[in-house]
Amino acid sequence: MPETILIADDEASIRDLARLYLEKEGFRVRTAEDGVAALDDVRRDPPALLILDLMMPRMDGWEVCRRVRAEGNLPILMLTARDQDIDKIVGLEMGADDYLTKPFNPRELVARVRAILRRAGAATPAERPRRFGRVEIDPASREVTVDGEAIVLRAKEFDLLLTLADHANQVLSREQLLDRVWGYEFYGQTRTVDVHVAHLRERLAGSGLEIDTVWGRGYKLAGREERT
Repeated sequence: MPETILIADDEASIRDLARLYLEKEGFRVRTAEDGVAALDDVRRDPPALLILDLMMPRMDGWEVCRRVRAEGNLPILMLTARDQDIDKIVGLEMGADDYLTKPFNPRELVARVRAILRRAGAATPAERPRRFGRVEIDPASREVTVDGEAIVLRAKEFDLLLTLADHANQVLSREQLLDRVWGYEFYGQTRTVDVHVAHLRERLAGSGLEIDTVWGRGYKLAGREERT
């Protein structure tokens, strides 16, 4: 069964271009012209991924993202005509998995969609949990617990933590993390990694598990995995 992508954008040319390339790659595509229609569509029949423009009538992309994220973990790729770091950071902080600045290369759009979907379904039941002191990371259930209590992580936050855990005490550059977690060659700045690391640190605060910044090189998870 082909995966369904919902494109929410008030520009018909953007919707048509994205639909053309995504359908050529085998996806089913639905479209919405404004934020209210997009939210109604998601609630009626959730797609595999939402491509969401920030600037739309009736309800902007930030509000749509906030409401969608409050109700579940649907992968979201944000589109923005603004080449401003603050817009991208706000989008990521509100729960978007990735962003793309207009005008965009449609092949890059397809690559990012595939990467997000691949990462969203990457874990398999055969993967063993990783334990670091009071923290357990379970790839099968995609859950993280501290002293047995679950903490809520977004999809990319979990993927980033698992990648760091699999390379505990090794420094991974931002570029390496982008490639391994986001799954494509990144065309913009690496700020997205910093934002997700900041979120992880907040969620892991007090757990004893630390993500260290190695200045000029990248990040590493400081801790020893306990194997049983």
